[in-house]
Amino acid sequence: MKAVVFKAAGQPLVFEDRPDPAPARDEVIVAIAGCGVCGSDLHMTGQGSFAVPPDTVLGHEFAGHVVALGAEVAGLAIGARVAVAPFSGCGRCAACLSDRPAACARLEFRGGGYAEYAPVATRQCVPVDESLDLTMAALAEPLAVALHGVNRAGLRPGARVLILGAGPIGLAVAYWARRLGAGSLAVVDRLAAPRPRALAVGATAFIERDASRVPIDAVADALGGAPEFVFECVGLPGLIAEAIEHAGPRATVVVLGLCGEPDTFIPRTAVAKEIDVRTSMLFDLSEYRTALAALEPVDAPPRVLISDVVPLAALPRKFEALRQRTHECKVLVQPR
Repeated sequence: MKAVVFKAAGQPLVFEDRPDPAPARDEVIVAIAGCGVCGSDLHMTGQGSFAVPPDTVLGHEFAGHVVALGAEVAGLAIGARVAVAPFSGCGRCAACLSDRPAACARLEFRGGGYAEYAPVATRQCVPVDESLDLTMAALAEPLAVALHGVNRAGLRPGARVLILGAGPIGLAVAYWARRLGAGSLAVVDRLAAPRPRALAVGATAFIERDASRVPIDAVADALGGAPEFVFECVGLPGLIAEAIEHAGPRATVVVLGLCGEPDTFIPRTAVAKEIDVRTSMLFDLSEYRTALAALEPVDAPPRVLISDVVPLAALPRKFEALRQRTHECKVLVQPR
C-alpha cells in the first residue's frame, strides 16, 4: 500500500510503499476514504512532549470501509462503512462498557490514517450512515472533541460565550455552543481569514487580535457583558491566563488547547472571581455518534471547516505548509 510516513524530527514526511497490513484476531482492516490533518500531528513530528518514534504513520481522524476481518471479529462485515475513533481501551472495564474508553486505565492511542489501509480494533469502529460521504465522516473526530469540551462546560441556554482560537476545534466549539443554546458568542483569532467560517457555524461576533491581548471591554461589548463561559482552543503559553482575565464572576473556563510547555497564571485572579477551570480531552463514543449525525445533511454547517482535500501523494508538501498558519482550516486527505 501507499502511505505517508514520519521519519525524523525536522524532516518532511515521506510518501512510500509499505506492506499491506493483516488484521489481528480482534481487528479489521479499513480502506481509508478520508483522513483529517490535525494540529497534534504537527506537534508529534517535533521534538517536544508529543513526539512519536520514527517510521510512524500518523493520522487519527479517519473513516472508510472494512476490507478484511480478523478471526475473532463479530458484528462487522466486509464492506461495512465505519468511522474510526483513534483510541481503544480494554473493552471490559466499566468505562469501556459505558462508551467511555478514553477513561480506561489501558487506553491506547492508535492512528495510521495517512495510508491506504489501517488495522483497527473492532471497538474503535462506529457505523456510518449510507447518506454520509465517508470522506466527510473524517470530520467526526474533531467535532466530537469539541462537543466533549462543550459538555464539560455545562453550558447554559442564553449564556455569553468567548472562544479563544478559530482553528478547527475552536470553530467546532462555536458550532456546538450555538446549537446547544449559547446566546452571544464571540470568537477571537490573530488572523482575519477564519471570520466567514466563524460566522457560518454560529458566532455572533469575530474579534481579530494583534500581538497584544484583546481588551476586556472589547469582548464585553461584543457579548453584551463579561463571558460566562470561555473556551481556550489554542494551546500556547499565556492563553489560560487570558481566558481567566476575560471570564466574568463565577464563570467557567474550559481548556481544550494542548500546550506542551510550562505555563503560568495568577491564581488570585481566578480565586477572586470564583472561576471554575476545567480541562477537556478526547470524547465519549456517544459524542462521536452525535458528531457523525450532525454531518449527515449535505449542507451541514461543520462542513465549512474543510479548506482543502488533497491526495495522499500531495500530503508531505501540504503538511509542511501547515506548519505556518495561513487561511487553511481543516485539510482532508483522500488516500484512495
